[in-house]
Amino acid sequence: MNTIDVRSARRLALARAGLLKPEWSGLPARARGRGKRARAACHAVLDRFGYLQLDTVSIAGARSHAIVLLSRIEGLDPDLPERLLVPGAPVFEYWGHEASWLPLDLYPDFGWRRQAFRKHPWWGDIVGKHPDVARKLLKRIRDDGPIRSADMEGPGSRGWWDLKLTKKVATALWSSGELAIRERRNFQRSYDLAERVIPQALREPKVRYEHALEKLLLKGLDGHGWATTGTLSRTWRLTGHQAAIGAALERLERRGDVTRAALRTDDGKRTAGWIRPSDLELAERLRVIRPRADTGVLLSPFDPVLWERKRVQDFFAFDQVLEIFKPEGQRKYGYYCLPVLAGERLVARVDLKAHRKEGRLRVLSRRFEGNGDGRRPARTADAEATRVALERYAAALGLELDPS
Repeated sequence: MNTIDVRSARRLALARAGLLKPEWSGLPARARGRGKRARAACHAVLDRFGYLQLDTVSIAGARSHAIVLLSRIEGLDPDLPERLLVPGAPVFEYWGHEASWLPLDLYPDFGWRRQAFRKHPWWGDIVGKHPDVARKLLKRIRDDGPIRSADMEGPGSRGWWDLKLTKKVATALWSSGELAIRERRNFQRSYDLAERVIPQALREPKVRYEHALEKLLLKGLDGHGWATTGTLSRTWRLTGHQAAIGAALERLERRGDVTRAALRTDDGKRTAGWIRPSDLELAERLRVIRPRADTGVLLSPFDPVLWERKRVQDFFAFDQVLEIFKPEGQRKYGYYCLPVLAGERLVARVDLKAHRKEGRLRVLSRRFEGNGDGRRPARTADAEATRVALERYAAALGLELDPS
């Protein structure tokens, strides 16, 4: 079996994620404004991972999907990442890693999931239990056009688990493929009939489950570089598909599309995983280069490089925790912390709050890695990288950074 050391795997992950120089990542690092070239740059990043995870939290001045793009592409209009899903864009919204924007050409490859979700994974056969609600909703959309989730009829509700019945039915119809998300405005979904959103050429193909699985596994490796079978499974939420995943990887291996590679740690421990042959060669070249100057960039806590906690620990010796759901007094770092990437190291995390009306970005806390209580950086360069990362992020949002 091939082996890959942690440094090579880490640098490969950063390259595939678009966090190294363009000559190593193959992704754009700069695109100004919100025109065609800027949109193309955003689509290139989305296509590399195969998904852009959506999240509602905007306390730091931007939602996660925007932070992911702003951390990679300098010069973007800060509003553009919120407007990627528009009619005619090569993007659709569906269940990928989580609720995500995905490249439109992956639509046929989720036919098996739309079939499985005819019974919603949370609410069961809610459409079958409330056929009149479903029929009236579909008729209203067919006759009157797209409808925003905020405009659906029903009594008021509080939070995801107390949704209006009509919203639940709409979500179920979207999950099963009868409806599609036409666009988002102010992060509000607009539902429409799938045939008016997804091109017919993408709705008609019936892709075999086995072939779809192979494509998704390869797409997962596109974004990760090296990955365990478990990481690839969790990338697409393939719980319960272990046998099929194993068979698909073996077919890909026989064709030469992937090869086995064990991650080798400094203490000699080995973890089985997979890599594309071309990325195994790239990892060897990356092992001897200097990845990038330690200028510093903020990452979303849901960044594709960060969402799997054990992988982050193995690659960066960094404990990636999310404390949104903890009571304030129990938080160690803060409500919505953005890690600071400096070169190939995660050196700090900052908790931010944007005050849009005042045009300011406030740093609620900053904690450095590798030095006791985290109040002081282990290296002077870490403080400088954090300062640069904060200034770059504030500038990207068009906000003034409060002195602290």
